[in-house]
Amino acid sequence: MAELTEGIHDVELERIVLRGPDDRAVEAIHARPEGLPIAGIALHPDILGLRPLFDDLCRRLATHGFAVCAPEPFTRASAEVRASTDAPTRMAAFGALDDDLQLGDLEAAADYLVVHDDVARVAVLGFCMGGMQALKAATGDRFDRAVSFYGMIVPPAPMQGPRLRRPLAAATSVVPTLAILGGADALVPPADVEQLRAAWAGRPDCRIVTYPEADHGFVHDPARPTHRADDAADAWTRVLEFLHADRVT
Repeated sequence: MAELTEGIHDVELERIVLRGPDDRAVEAIHARPEGLPIAGIALHPDILGLRPLFDDLCRRLATHGFAVCAPEPFTRASAEVRASTDAPTRMAAFGALDDDLQLGDLEAAADYLVVHDDVARVAVLGFCMGGMQALKAATGDRFDRAVSFYGMIVPPAPMQGPRLRRPLAAATSVVPTLAILGGADALVPPADVEQLRAAWAGRPDCRIVTYPEADHGFVHDPARPTHRADDAADAWTRVLEFLHADRVT
């Protein structure tokens, strides 16, 4: 996470348990800056879920004054899937997920930040699969802003299911949203980007930023071969400016 430079705040980091909309225990990361946070962020990780990479990311975001809560997205999957560090294994389980529960967990994370960290407003932010979920969460009334890092606009077949929504279904009614995309990302092809751009026509508060040579996952994990340090640093600068705009508090 070196491209997300650290802010000025000391941070308390912990693992907590949320209660999902079905009263299921949901493991989550919670990071709180010293003093009063300026806003909250409900963070949806990528398909591999909670791991040290996201402890560090939540901590770094909190150094910029945000209270952050990131729930594990595969809480209700089998023990085999939950224990897996293999992306195809988790991808194969995605179609059985239920967005009422998945997005409900993000809302539970937001509620936790409001109650425990005394924030008035909460943004939603996600990566890859989480970026797609952030686009969906942006259509509700729980979040005030949304940031999607290379979220799939038209879900590939493994990410479709009877209880999963389509990001474009209500894209015209999203809260202010920033989409960070890679121009070489096969999972978010230009035709899909144009559909999102059309849905956001006349919405100056919704922006698409594309890095022409970047592939999928170029920002959040420095260990990935697709990581692009300069593009990642620029993207984080834009994201922090967006989250601070109008003091999302």
